Amino acid sequence: QLQASGGGLVQTGGSLRLSCVASGSTASRNAIAWYRQAPGKQRELVALIDMYTNTEYVDSVKGRFAISRDNAKNTVYLQMNSLKPEDTAIYYCNDLQRALKGQGWGQGTLVTVSS
Repeated sequence: QLQASGGGLVQTGGSLRLSCVASGSTASRNAIAWYRQAPGKQRELVALIDMYTNTEYVDSVKGRFAISRDNAKNTVYLQMNSLKPEDTAIYYCNDLQRALKGQGWGQGTLVTVSS
């Protein structure tokens, strides 16, 4: 199970760092992804990182967000800079394979960007 935290209220142009703590020793061997769901919209994949620290991002966050992992702490981070109101959403982290099966969704953490 993965637990996301670090959300909050921030002004446009501000920054936040989200954390995703994984339980279990297998977490460090899995690809982990951050997703977000804005009000009235479908959940979308924002960023992912595999066990080799290869990363991918949705176009709308490239150059502003950075995903990283600390395997010793079983934690994946999402550094979000230059935040925009359209980044407002509930952010979730999940094991990529479980996410594709519709499993493992936790409560997420709310990010609100004010204009």
